[in-house]
Formats: sequence, C-alpha cells, structure tokens
Amino acid sequence: MEFPEIITRLPEATIPFPSSVVKTSVLQSENGQLIFFDVIQAVDLPPHSHKAQWGTVIHGQIELTIGGETRTYGPGSPYFIPSGVVHSARIPAGTKIIEFFEEKDRYKLK
Repeated sequence: MEFPEIITRLPEATIPFPSSVVKTSVLQSENGQLIFFDVIQAVDLPPHSHKAQWGTVIHGQIELTIGGETRTYGPGSPYFIPSGVVHSARIPAGTKIIEFFEEKDRYKLK
C-alpha cells in the first residue's frame, strides 16, 4: 500500500529520521499540521511530550505508550494524545500513519 502522488508531492517535514527511514508529507494550516508518515524502517520514539496529537493507522501497526499505558493500534484504529502527556512509540517497517498535530509549526518544512 502506497500513498498516492497527490499526497507524496506535498512538502516533507524535517524530522529526526532520514527519509530513507521515514517519509513524510505535510499539510499545514494556522490550526496545525496534518502529516502522512510512511515508515520504511522500524523506529522507536523515546518518551517526549508536546501539544495535542491525534492519529490513525492506515497500514501496519503502532505500539504507543501514552501516560504510562501501552496499547497496540492497527489499521483504522484512532488514538489521541492530550497536550503535555508523555508518550513513546514503537513502529515497525511498512506502517503508514496519518497524524494531526495541534501545533501549526510542530515540524519545519524541508
């Protein structure tokens, strides 16, 4: 499963992983950022926090620990991380996720 070209031609986000590990496509507005994540190689995100985040798995799965509670989300499963709550993630290769960040400048554009 691949994101279509209408998505992949969007600007990329500057994230702490090279595009050979995670590809991104960003829609940005004054109200936040919507990011399409295509995880090429497995990633582990260490515990961190920021403003609110909502996401859903399109393909694959994500193991999220939100406020000390760990759950695995599969295709069609939405999740919400409230503002300021510490969270971490394990994401296997091949996973595709759409996430909305409350911060309009969560990530800089490339």
